[in-house]
Amino acid sequence: MAADYRLGTLALHAGQEPDPTTAARAVPISANPFALKTSQ
Repeated sequence: MAADYRLGTLALHAGQEPDPTTAARAVPISANPFALKTSQ
């Protein structure tokens, strides 16, 4: 099945262990281009 994935997908998920609670394999990539400031 791994042969079906392209190189970029394999590189992104290489060595990632699934989270036992959510089964997620990688940290989500944020689509927000803005840096958020803390409210202090």
